[in-house]
Parts: sequence; C-alpha cells; structure tokens
Amino acid sequence: MSTATVLARPGRVLADLLPASRVKDAALVAGGAALVGLAAQIAVPVPGSPVPVTGQTFAALLVGTALGAGRGVLSLALYALVGMAGVPWFAGGVSGTAAPSLGYVFGMLIAASVMGALARRGADRSAWRTAGAMLLGEAVIYAVGVPYLALATGMSAGAAIAAGLTPFLIGDALKAALAMGVLPAAWKLADRR
Repeated sequence: MSTATVLARPGRVLADLLPASRVKDAALVAGGAALVGLAAQIAVPVPGSPVPVTGQTFAALLVGTALGAGRGVLSLALYALVGMAGVPWFAGGVSGTAAPSLGYVFGMLIAASVMGALARRGADRSAWRTAGAMLLGEAVIYAVGVPYLALATGMSAGAAIAAGLTPFLIGDALKAALAMGVLPAAWKLADRR
C-alpha cells in the first residue's frame, strides 16, 4: 500500500497528517479558535436582521472538518468561552453572553463535532460529499441559532427564520461550493507528498 493511499483513507482528518504531539494539538485548538474569531470580523450587516453575514460559520465548519471532532469541539469551545468572557471576537466585534447571535456560536460547537465525525468517515475527500457535509453542518448551526435568536430577541419563530435563516441561504451555498474545492484539493495535495 502506498503512502498516499494510507494518508487518504477514511479514519483520518487533515490534522492527523501532522506529527502527533500534545503541543501540536494545543496549537491547532488555539489556532482554530483564532481563525474563527478572525473570520467573524468579516461581517456584512443584513438589513432587518441582528445577525450579519460573516466568515465565522465557514471557518467553524472548516475547523471541525480539518481538526476532527475532539479538537474541533475544543477549538469552538475555546472560541465561545473566550468570547463570552469579554474578548470581542464574535461577529462584528461583539462579546459577552447577551449577543442575539450567541446561539449560532453554540450551534457551531455542535456542528464542529458533526463535521469532524463526517471527515473521519471520508466526507471531505470528494466535492459532492464535502458539499453535503457542509450543508448538514450549516443546518446544525441554524437548528440551534434560529431558536436562540427568537428567544433572545422576542421574535416569533417566523420572524426569526426570516431574519436569521433566509437571508443567509445563498451565502451558505457559496461557502459549500468553496469547501467543495478546498478540502478535496487539500487531500490531493497531501496524497502527492
């Protein structure tokens, strides 16, 4: 069996291609949290919604996929805890526990676990499987984020869907399309080494 075949087989995530160590894992967890925090600063306001379009969800799904479920969850938990403690790295530089978009952060934590588990089963190795996994990850984020938005703002379920889901569907499709190219390409690059 060739080295490329061993690297690409399911059961591994991209982070597993690096030499194993606790220092590496800690750096990946901290780096993943920082990536999500930085991507959250790419924020475009959506008229009529307290939730902006950000790069945050895309980064969170990539972190879960690339790091695997365990490291991905730790990374998103670190991101959430540091943001709730006051570091202004939630969407648009917000921090604390009163942000109406905090439910999306909790959803990202769960989605990181789902994405990591799917990646271990090879969901990030082909374009179509990657797109399906990304869309599932987005659905998990919305399943937590939209009800939280309704509770935090007093919106009705319909208003929360209109403000916290509908305006983001096209962007999510674009994020899935981007991931369709990035993740399988990363595996192909790893296979060549």
